[in-house]
Amino acid sequence: MSEKFNVPSELPRYPRSMWRTVTTLPTFPELRGDLKVDAAIVGAGIAGVTTAYLLSLEGYKVALIDAGRILDGTTGYTTAKISAQHGLIYSEFLTNFRPEIAKGYYEANTEALRFIRETVETHGIDCDFKEETAYLYTTQEDKLDELRKEFEAYQELGIPGQWHDSLAIPVDAKGAISMPGQAQFNPLKYLKFLVEKIVENGGLIYENTTIEDTKYGKPIELYTLDQENTVFCNELVVASHYPFWNKAAGYFSRLSTERSYALAVKPETSFQGGMYLSIDDAKRSIRSATFEGEEVLIIGGENHRTGKSDNTFEHYVELEKFAGTTFGVREIPFRWSAQDVTTLDKIPYIGPFSSDYPFTFIATGFNKWGMTNGTVAGLLLRDNILRRSNPYMDLFNPGRFNDKSMNQNITTTFKMAKELISGKFAGAHEKIDNLEPDQGALVRHGGKKVGAYRDPKGELHIVDTTCTHMGCETAWNEAERSWDCPCHGSRFSYTGEVLEGPAKEPLERIQE
Repeated sequence: MSEKFNVPSELPRYPRSMWRTVTTLPTFPELRGDLKVDAAIVGAGIAGVTTAYLLSLEGYKVALIDAGRILDGTTGYTTAKISAQHGLIYSEFLTNFRPEIAKGYYEANTEALRFIRETVETHGIDCDFKEETAYLYTTQEDKLDELRKEFEAYQELGIPGQWHDSLAIPVDAKGAISMPGQAQFNPLKYLKFLVEKIVENGGLIYENTTIEDTKYGKPIELYTLDQENTVFCNELVVASHYPFWNKAAGYFSRLSTERSYALAVKPETSFQGGMYLSIDDAKRSIRSATFEGEEVLIIGGENHRTGKSDNTFEHYVELEKFAGTTFGVREIPFRWSAQDVTTLDKIPYIGPFSSDYPFTFIATGFNKWGMTNGTVAGLLLRDNILRRSNPYMDLFNPGRFNDKSMNQNITTTFKMAKELISGKFAGAHEKIDNLEPDQGALVRHGGKKVGAYRDPKGELHIVDTTCTHMGCETAWNEAERSWDCPCHGSRFSYTGEVLEGPAKEPLERIQE
């Protein structure tokens, strides 16, 4: 039997987002009855909220619909950097695409930052918005060539940047690139203002309302999970992070999901300011924030494919070690994790869902940079729906095609098929009677493999671990007490409820 992981005393026992803790958000009802609107936006993260806000300013009657609480997906669990510095992205784009594509990606994300800054300043939004310089760095000699290549891409594309041989923070940087004029904020305080404006402009918002299916026509019809309510709309936006409706265009074979982790740390040493991201094998993200009037550091990293980590607690432990050796740790008030979706070529899919559905639009695949890319989505989708021109439409168009994407599509499909098959033959090594309080595992029960979790009170919760999306086998995530699907990223609570899509139906609960 595998050993139960003991949580270090310094780490909070349960995950909790700092943003959601310090921000009081309004609540909204579940949809009851049929509804007719100009535009329906499914998914209330930064992309959906920004789109609904912009359309409401144009006089559209909008409905913003979420399967759970608004802003309780990746947007509520981000590190909240507003930056166009996205790792080694520009050198990669120059290798794979024309220079104008790489330059357009930078300009679109810079425009998103400008939009957020102007919205905050115009309306006086109290969201801890602060301009910072962003730094990309490495502590590994063997990564220096990659970093220099990225700096050369900045120079070729005309991106403002400067090379540094060292940093002001206590890391042994071998080199770094700065990008001035970037920013950080509390994303939920910012988006709370947009939500309030949506309502003020006549928009409708519904929580705990899962859209199960659609019927394309004039108008488009959306059906809730229980089939009791129908939303009729002229325009549909699928902004549910991972598309809830994707088989029509095969998005399940064009996206991958990863989880990453964050700590809010009260440091022992002072922080020199700036936002930092390493390109090392173990990536590290650093920025400051304020909690209860005191400076904290948000330390992030430790990404891995969803459902493919033997012990998710270890990722928090590694971040704690880094924080301790770099800044010292007095206290860790929060820990949380997030799930990110990436496209085949690392450029988000924003625009028409497919050529067969001209009044349906999608926004997904923000590749860990949702604050800017999610805002790009809102601006682009508004212009798509209003039939306005936008210089970035072709760049983010989901229908784009290139040989690299085709090869990655084949590879992704193969990996998912392999995962589906291997999961069916994975063994259950634990005995259900051996589970300790607050421990979960695959077990044998009633002659079949099932998932079991014994809660702190000793009560057992048993589920069929087969994902209700496309039949892959989920894996136990001990740090979040969830069942996670390695194929398409669906996640379920230990009682089977859907935590993250694309799955819509819960796992089947099994009686003890």
